[in-house]
Amino acid sequence: MTLQPVYIGDIGYSLGSIRHNLEQSHASGSTFSSAQLLTDSGFRFHHLCGSAQTTYDLARAAVDNLLSPRGKSLDNINGILYATCLSCNGNLGKWEDFNESGDVKHLMDFPVSHLQAEFGLQNAFLMGVNQTACTSLLSTLRIAKALVRAESHIDELLCLTADRFPQGAVYEQTYNLISDGAAACVVSRHGGRAKILDAHHISNGAMARANDDETAGFYFNYSYRVIDELLKRNDLSIKDIDWIVPQNTNIKAWEVLASILRFDYERVLTPTREDIGHCISGDNIINLKKADDQGVFRPGDKILLPMAGFGLNWSCVLLEKV
Repeated sequence: MTLQPVYIGDIGYSLGSIRHNLEQSHASGSTFSSAQLLTDSGFRFHHLCGSAQTTYDLARAAVDNLLSPRGKSLDNINGILYATCLSCNGNLGKWEDFNESGDVKHLMDFPVSHLQAEFGLQNAFLMGVNQTACTSLLSTLRIAKALVRAESHIDELLCLTADRFPQGAVYEQTYNLISDGAAACVVSRHGGRAKILDAHHISNGAMARANDDETAGFYFNYSYRVIDELLKRNDLSIKDIDWIVPQNTNIKAWEVLASILRFDYERVLTPTREDIGHCISGDNIINLKKADDQGVFRPGDKILLPMAGFGLNWSCVLLEKV
């Protein structure tokens, strides 16, 4: 049986309004590691939200940027899959209002509802995706692919992620520099940048409270495994892959992992790592957009988007450039 092709199309993203270099961030207490250590890890800048900039502001800007290049429309959107890494970013209500009234409706003021109303998508169903940390956006791509194939009336789905760290947070996790930001894309049955061929996800809930060193230790084993299992079930090997577009992680991690995979490190693409660091759940598709806009990919190229996240979770999406 021939499966319905599903595509990832237009991509937009937004970042926190404050751009800091490493010296500024370390001096302000925003990172654990020294500026030199983070520089050696492949980072230079990151973006933080100002005190008045909300997670919803990031989400709205990402969708605006998705629409802006050629006057795109969201008229055919049948659903919105809205992912957050931090649970606190899935609610726009105020804790003080709940504490005063005891009414839990203040804990269910969902940003996806506001997004639907603001962009006039009244015929779109709404779905929130969380509890898979940095893999959340890739989780929406997996769900979207399955929905488009399973339900013939679904033409397009808007997938997005938006997160900002709360005030006072340190912008470093497991030796990676973090940026506040959002990323959005359209998943469609009608064509786009690339076909979504498959997606795979592995979780190890027993490691949910792992410290940084334990998380780093598990990273290589499970990252290899999620890629290997995805390739095998598609009758592919790593030799069939043209590019890997990962999260913006510590440069040393992918130097090691590429060696383990026996994959040419020069074909591991992180074109935004120096400028934005790890944009929580969005940097796979931000890097994909940057590389595609630069004309890196050719029709038929097979591309892996791997991501690791707390929980612990590992995800990977297989694309084919069209």
